Amino acid sequence: MIVTKQLIAIKLLSYLQHKNSLNDLVEWAEAALMEDVIQDDDTTNVCDILARLGLADVKSFGLSWEDCNEIMNKLGYVLRIDAGLVA
Repeated sequence: MIVTKQLIAIKLLSYLQHKNSLNDLVEWAEAALMEDVIQDDDTTNVCDILARLGLADVKSFGLSWEDCNEIMNKLGYVLRIDAGLVA
């Protein structure tokens, strides 16, 4: 698989939207860092982000909202919250 900033953003958003678990995100990031081809002009930044996501299941690292926001900013995205009333 070819890893791009866009793919990382999609995976992180899937996690934030509860479509995938933290464990799924961590496993994907670890596999992507070890096995996949990184195709981006900012390879160092992409590798750093994948490494950070790969450690998100370690209690001392975790993955806070602020972490996700910072990662998305590094990827060129802005996170916004949209809430609706549950009936």
